[in-house]
Amino acid sequence: MEVCWQGGRMRWQALFADLEGQLCAADAADLAGEVADRSRREAALALLVDRLLPAVGQQVVVHVLGQTMLRGRLLDAGRDWLLLDEHGAEVLVALSAVTGVNGIVDRARAPESTGLATRLDLRWALRGLARSRTGVVLVLIDGAQVTGTLDRVGADHLDLAEHGRGEVRRAAAVRQIRLVPLSALTSVRSD
Repeated sequence: MEVCWQGGRMRWQALFADLEGQLCAADAADLAGEVADRSRREAALALLVDRLLPAVGQQVVVHVLGQTMLRGRLLDAGRDWLLLDEHGAEVLVALSAVTGVNGIVDRARAPESTGLATRLDLRWALRGLARSRTGVVLVLIDGAQVTGTLDRVGADHLDLAEHGRGEVRRAAAVRQIRLVPLSALTSVRSD
């Protein structure tokens, strides 16, 4: 700080202007630091679904265990799943099997720990498929594909009545019932 003396007297206006400038600079630095801290804190609270939901409607590439990648339009996302339109076929993907997503814009919505999307889990989506009696193709983490109809969805597994793709679930068509741990599931395509 430079104090101005004029004829043996200090120039108070110059001193006050200098002090005001220093105070404004300190306030700006404090504000910048606070904004950076808040941004880091918000980023630390963001879930993957918080990053996915603003991208609904966008074309994305989803890298999945046991598969090379899925390309399509992001239709929706929940706490542990995403729904993709891949060339007209809807694919439900377990987020636990996702190794990366490309095409997401660099923005996130505010975290909503009580929001609807965070409560609708993979089991909820699978139970909807089981109710509809829609034929499905399950892709497992080892890359295997299994076709059939979901009979029921438990807390950590599902029951698949295995039958040929495109066949209706009838007792005569069912080859076997397969229990599939949800942890082994990467994606589900509806027939």
